Amino acid sequence: MDSDSLRYSLDLVSGCGLTLSCEQRAALQTSLLILKRNYKFSRVLFWGKILGLRSDYFIAHGITEDEMRNRKTLYSFNCVDWHLLPPVTEAQLAEVSLLKEHFKGDPSYEYEHTETRGLDEGDEAVVEEITVKMTEETRLAATVFNIDREVSVVPRGAFIKTPSGRVQVNRCFEGLSESEARKLSSYLHFSEPQHLKKKTILETADLNPSIDFLDNLSEDTPKGSWSLQFERGSISVLRSLLWLGLTFFHVPMTPQHGYIYMGDGMKNHYLPFML
Repeated sequence: MDSDSLRYSLDLVSGCGLTLSCEQRAALQTSLLILKRNYKFSRVLFWGKILGLRSDYFIAHGITEDEMRNRKTLYSFNCVDWHLLPPVTEAQLAEVSLLKEHFKGDPSYEYEHTETRGLDEGDEAVVEEITVKMTEETRLAATVFNIDREVSVVPRGAFIKTPSGRVQVNRCFEGLSESEARKLSSYLHFSEPQHLKKKTILETADLNPSIDFLDNLSEDTPKGSWSLQFERGSISVLRSLLWLGLTFFHVPMTPQHGYIYMGDGMKNHYLPFML
């Protein structure tokens, strides 16, 4: 959610139970503006909140020249003081899925988890023990990255890719029509595409490379991992069933859109059995 329209955006998703107190909203309105100036960001987005047993983590994204790449992620406990999250590696992104505990609310807390796996090597069965050691700050950074990679959403046409490869806000985007807003295929993942790279030339022949450079939500597996509804008459609301707590909104015929996550940071691995 863009910090410039945060109060308006929060009201649009409040029907899902995702809301902040008046004190938290007031603190965010001021602190995110200061954050933008101090770090010289072009935009600041309020990402959401991850619930902890002792304290909750409020998350924000700082945007530089490219809307998709080189983002800075920051967290706060009081919506006033912000701290940068460290970058994460692919190994850490894979390891974080092994941690099943709730967040504690302490960035210095260190997790240690051992998992036993059976491997088949020819005629012999080999048992391998995998030990994961990770601080909660690293886990928080990896969780935010994974949620963004798997369920961040934008309407088709809201962003464009320039010939130089830079992703920018499409200033000409005036919103989806009401008929388009009712189709899951009108929404895209705002992350590096995975399915698009595997398509043949014939399958991509009708795509516009300037706006169709992202994966489509209608291609997600398992089918049914998104819930598309309309609230307050015409506002389209998308909810992820894979990461419970992720909600996206779009007001048709306007450029207003955004998403927010408020949850425990745990992926719903039981989704295939629930559909």
